[in-house]
Amino acid sequence: MIRRLAHANGADRTGLGRLIELSATHSAGDALITVSLAGALLFQLPVGQARGQVALYLLITMVPFAVVAPFVGPVLDRFRSGRRYIMAGTLFARGLLCWGMAGAVHSSDALTLFPSALAILVLSKAYNVSRAAIMPSVLPADIALVSANARVSLFALVSAAAGAAVGTGVAALIGPEWVLRATMPLFLAAGVGAVRLPRHVDSPDVELEAEERPSRWRTILGVGPVVTEAVIANVVIRVQAGFLVFFLLFLVQDHHLHGLGPQASLTLLAVAAGGGGFAGAAAASWSRSRSPLLTVLATLAVTTVTTVATAFFFNLWTALVVALVGAFSQSLGKLALDAIVQREIGEEVRSSTFGVVETLLQLAWVFGGLLGLVMSLFAPGPTGIAVISAGLAFCFVWLLTLRRRRLAAVTPEPAS
Repeated sequence: MIRRLAHANGADRTGLGRLIELSATHSAGDALITVSLAGALLFQLPVGQARGQVALYLLITMVPFAVVAPFVGPVLDRFRSGRRYIMAGTLFARGLLCWGMAGAVHSSDALTLFPSALAILVLSKAYNVSRAAIMPSVLPADIALVSANARVSLFALVSAAAGAAVGTGVAALIGPEWVLRATMPLFLAAGVGAVRLPRHVDSPDVELEAEERPSRWRTILGVGPVVTEAVIANVVIRVQAGFLVFFLLFLVQDHHLHGLGPQASLTLLAVAAGGGGFAGAAAASWSRSRSPLLTVLATLAVTTVTTVATAFFFNLWTALVVALVGAFSQSLGKLALDAIVQREIGEEVRSSTFGVVETLLQLAWVFGGLLGLVMSLFAPGPTGIAVISAGLAFCFVWLLTLRRRRLAAVTPEPAS
């Protein structure tokens, strides 16, 4: 039944079905790694951890993106004729790294574990950039880009949840190192699946002149107004998402968010965020909209209105609502942004553009998280939410103004 769903609507003929299965396996492997490391020492931090440790964690999460944007994206653009093998290489490498990390976890060798974990994160982002770049080449004629991206995301979310559940049980029974050892053959099998993707996902390499080659951040400056507006809207949504995670976390921990106990409140917030993300992917899958930019702007509008309302009526239940809506908007907005980049950006710089976009979104999330961490020190709940609401409202009005001016500039004047 799952295979029929993945291969429906012509996805079996174009290769989208195989890509969905491959991405689901990739997400399950990532979830297994996360669970194993959480059960070992990398992310084993208590809920009441010091704010300094949280800030350090936020800064560490930027390291893989600092590699992806300037180096990985241009390399993927340079070797477009070997995309299947590049994707397979990232999967094979992660499988071997998992086996090495298993020994490091068993012996508590942090010098081996931390660099290996960061390398796995970089390889995971390289896979995601490659997967996003090849989506137009496997798109069936009767499926919109947003819907195709959403179908991949839905299968990946379900697979990651299943992998996390299985990994948690295995780690509790026989230890996290065995989760990593079991993950190795999963990634190796996924690497074989990547090589077996249809040959048309590879496109001929075109030798560019030196001045035409994409260079790091320059690609984002020439993407056009539609991509720029979509990126700005998603950046704003990511800032709000990062802010909510850490602002609400420390409000609960400091007993400033009343209603339930800290553990119950955190559990409900996590469920709301997870449910919102899944609902966003489901909404994108069912959407038939051919204007993903309008979808992005709509998600920003909904996020802004919900956050403003929460600032006026702040309590645990409105915090749950804003967490759910924020995760919904982040998921749906990102899928629409991917479709815009896939449609508007040429193959010669598509991977570089995705690399820069992913980095910008991660920087925005980290900035929002640091802002929420700092404001939790002195700002009560309504004040902190009001500050982020003002920023959302300003950016939304600014984007609407930019869009109105752009449309007015291209609208021909009526004949006299």
